[in-house]
Amino acid sequence: MKLKIKKGQKVKITTGADKGKEGEVLHVNAQKLKIKVAGVFIQTHFDKENGLTKKEGYIDYSNVKAV
Repeated sequence: MKLKIKKGQKVKITTGADKGKEGEVLHVNAQKLKIKVAGVFIQTHFDKENGLTKKEGYIDYSNVKAV
């Protein structure tokens, strides 16, 4: 399936807790229809080497639109 949103494109979040935020697409997973957007859906991750780190999580492709 060909997606209309590409890496590096600016998108706006349409639903969820981050509704209304805009950001740049960092990664696209076409098989699972998930994308990572800079500054949106921040998750805390624990790593033995680095301790607590905050990273962007994947959000559903249908919850964003191109700006």
